[in-house]
Amino acid sequence: MGSSTLTPDRALELEETRSLIVTDEKQEANGPEEFSIRIGDEEDEHPEVASIARDTGSKPTSGGRMTMWMIINTLATIGIVFINKRLFDDPSFRNAQLTFAAFHFTVTGTLLYVVSRPQFGMFQPRTAGIRDMIPLASAMCLNVVLPNLSLAFSSVTFYQIARISLTPTVALINFVFYNATIPRPAVYALVPVCIGVGMVSYYDSLPQPGSTVRQTSTLGVVFAFSGVLASSLYTVWIAVYHKKLQMNSMQLLFNQAPIGVVLMLYVIPFTDTFPEWSQVPMGKWTLILMSGFFACLINVSQFLIIAGAGPVSSTVVGHVKTCSIVAIGWFVGGKSVGDRSIFGILLAIGGIISYSIVMIKTRG
Repeated sequence: MGSSTLTPDRALELEETRSLIVTDEKQEANGPEEFSIRIGDEEDEHPEVASIARDTGSKPTSGGRMTMWMIINTLATIGIVFINKRLFDDPSFRNAQLTFAAFHFTVTGTLLYVVSRPQFGMFQPRTAGIRDMIPLASAMCLNVVLPNLSLAFSSVTFYQIARISLTPTVALINFVFYNATIPRPAVYALVPVCIGVGMVSYYDSLPQPGSTVRQTSTLGVVFAFSGVLASSLYTVWIAVYHKKLQMNSMQLLFNQAPIGVVLMLYVIPFTDTFPEWSQVPMGKWTLILMSGFFACLINVSQFLIIAGAGPVSSTVVGHVKTCSIVAIGWFVGGKSVGDRSIFGILLAIGGIISYSIVMIKTRG
């Protein structure tokens, strides 16, 4: 629901989406095999948040520090989107998607190893069998690479608006495969989301001869919705693995990151085209390092926000990031107020905010 970053830290960002999917009371009588997620900060209603809080072993973060982490998370997310877009505009980096993702996986794995040490104690590391983790790690790779490809072949505005459709897709998957339902007003709120995303997809991909505005290609649209589907499946699987392995998101990501790197190393020689490393300017290397640094900031801050502020505050932060990225992308892209896709943007953002309000009221 919030903006999706372009790195494996999306496993934590996806908590925002999952935290606002609730099930009908009738579903809870179906036995332990039925998958269900409810809204709430209490341990019995949102076990992932509770387990994160237990693992930190720390007191709740103060209001001032929590606000600071929310600001850091927002700025780092905005920064990583536009830095990666700048990198992907270079054809030599656009064709090295798996290598770039493997770099972020390595940064993420290293960070998680460091913060799990006793000196930091942000979470208690746990290990799972490689065979158990390969399916989830594979889904994580698709969850990162496909959205990256979408960003490479799309405008930032379309990329971000398309990611909003993650919420209705997750809700649909949960309903079809797990009989999980959401309140009827929430369903109604998702209708304008879908219509808005469709409008932006159409108008943003129309060719405009003589215009300097970067439009979204058909390939970008295909990658965008393939990425939404992959992220939705990954979101649902994360919940299943939480329950199956009794791990929180940080522990799962700690296991997934190194496996994801190994999986991609097998594929990279067949898919990626590398730039002439010696000819890459220092400015590009700086952007790559900044991208990795922002990924670290997002990982740590998102972890603290989920653990200390709960899913509602995390969702609000997600909306702020979405609106900020869309607005900046619109300005940087040189679009005019009269561009017809603006109606789709307003529909999609308005619908997702209405959906969040409905779900939060349902929780109360």
